[in-house]
Amino acid sequence: MGKKAGVKKGKKPHKNKPTSKKYSKYKIEGSTIKREKTCPRCGPGVFLMIAKDRVYCGKCHYSEFVSKAK
Repeated sequence: MGKKAGVKKGKKPHKNKPTSKKYSKYKIEGSTIKREKTCPRCGPGVFLMIAKDRVYCGKCHYSEFVSKAK
């Protein structure tokens, strides 16, 4: 049982992890922190995705359609 030829051992190159998107769901206004819209079924802590025509919960599939005012 010998070692395979051409296989290098050593440290792996460092990869930067992408930053979390949870920080985009909070807004700081003065000395208070405001949360984005949360899911009415799942409760606080589960945020709704905001699209151009609806808001959507990925956990329970709740959606609200935003009516276009003309």
